[in-house]
Order: sequence, then structure tokens, then C-alpha cells
Amino acid sequence: MAELEIQLNDPQTLYRRWEDSQWNPFTVDLGRDQEQWAEMREGDRGLIYWVLSSLMVAEERITTKFSGLVGAHGSEEEASFLATQQVDEARHMQFYARFQDEVIADPATVAAHVERSRAQVSPAFRQIFDVELVSAHERLVANPDDLASKVRFVTLYHLILEGTLGLTTFRFVTDYLKEHRMLPGFVDGYSKIHHDETRHIGYGVWFLREAVKESPGVAPDSIREMLRTLLPSVAESLSPSSEPDGPDLDALGVSGEEIRDFALGGLTRRLEIVGVPLETVF
Repeated sequence: MAELEIQLNDPQTLYRRWEDSQWNPFTVDLGRDQEQWAEMREGDRGLIYWVLSSLMVAEERITTKFSGLVGAHGSEEEASFLATQQVDEARHMQFYARFQDEVIADPATVAAHVERSRAQVSPAFRQIFDVELVSAHERLVANPDDLASKVRFVTLYHLILEGTLGLTTFRFVTDYLKEHRMLPGFVDGYSKIHHDETRHIGYGVWFLREAVKESPGVAPDSIREMLRTLLPSVAESLSPSSEPDGPDLDALGVSGEEIRDFALGGLTRRLEIVGVPLETVF
């Protein structure tokens, strides 16, 4: 992905782009989605519910495990942009909860949706979001001035959660839904979320690139350390489920190899921009 595509700009520019990109999760039209959901075959509904469950769990975690990065800001401009990202994450969670309420399930609180969704995600997914993210955030909260802690957190959050898992899921799920003309409201809202997340990823790549330039003795090793920790779980998360009641990823019409190649290709390009090539990680 080229620098322009991931909006590789400084925090002040990204903040101004945020001001011009507001949207309301409660005005996305879900009328057609409600009609289609009742008519969809069970395999499609199972796949979408699994995707939505992953998104719900992810958004809950990344909304509530982000304030440490805001507190570790290096400038007022950076603090302003990071505050917008936390607002974005809450907005995303509200959209997914609304879709659950109005299309899939009876209305419930966000917490109830998240609890129900947790039963759908894999152990590898939980390892990333419930263990690694929580640990990295606690470490940053305890050491907001520690560059290594901030670099590890941004590597996890922006390069892996959003830049690898997030972009990959969006690409293949929305391609499938568009091809089959299903759930146009979900695609619309998810596309708005994707637009927000390209801005977030742009910040992450910008920050890590600057950190590598300014602190070559600390930042590169911190990035590599976090990647070595995360990549086995990432690979497992992107693989088809071996569980008999797991999602039918074959329904997407792509192979596990295609999914992994897309994810790895994007990560490789972003690491090249940062200045820490993937081949130097292991």
C-alpha cells in the first residue's frame, strides 16, 4: 500500500482530515439489511455473524485499551489526533452494536453484545486482544515516557490490529458482500470505518518511521520484539477454523493462502516505509 493510500501525514494534518470526515453510525440505512438477513442462507449468516463478533470484540478492546497512548503523546498536535482516534473507535463499536440490535439480535447493551461475541472468536484472536493488547497498554500506562513501550504498543495496535487483521478482514468480507449484493448498509458503515482506520494506520506508520529515524538504538528492536511475539497468533487468526462449528471461510471464494498473502504483503510494505524490513524480524 503506497504512502498516499495510508495517509502518511503528521498528526496535525490527520487531525484536520478527521474534522472533514465525520459520520453518524445511527444514520446509515439498514432497512435493506433487515430484509435480507431473514432471507439469507444459514452459511452466509454464520459467516457474517462470526465476522461481526470478531469486530465487536476487537472494537471493545481497542476502545478501552487506548487511553495510555493518548497520555504518551509527544506534542499537542499528536494528543489532538490521538483523541480523535479514541472517538472513532467508540463510534465504530456503536455501529456494530446497532447492526446487532436492528438486524441480527434483540436490542441489548454493548456489553451484552460483546459477551455474546466472545464465544465466537478463536483462542489466537483472544491471545492478541485479551492478553497482548491488555499487557502492552498496561505497560504504556505505567511508563508513558518510555519510548520502547510506546513503539511496542503502536506496532501492535496500528500495524497488526488495524493494518494487518483489520484491513485484511475488510478487504475480503466487503468484496464478498458487494459481489453478492448483500447487506448494503453494513458495507456502507464498514466502509466508513475502513476510511477512519486508514487514517489511524497512517499515524502509526508515521510515528514508527520517525521513532526509527530518531532512536535507531531503541525503536527497531522494539518493533521486531513485538512482531516476533504477535505473528504466530496473527497467522493462526487468519487461517480457516478447524472447529466443526467454525465459520465457512471457503464461502468467501478465496483460499487461506490468498488471505495470508494479502495480509503479509501489506505488513511488508508498511515495514519498508518504517525502515524495519520484515526479513530483519526473525
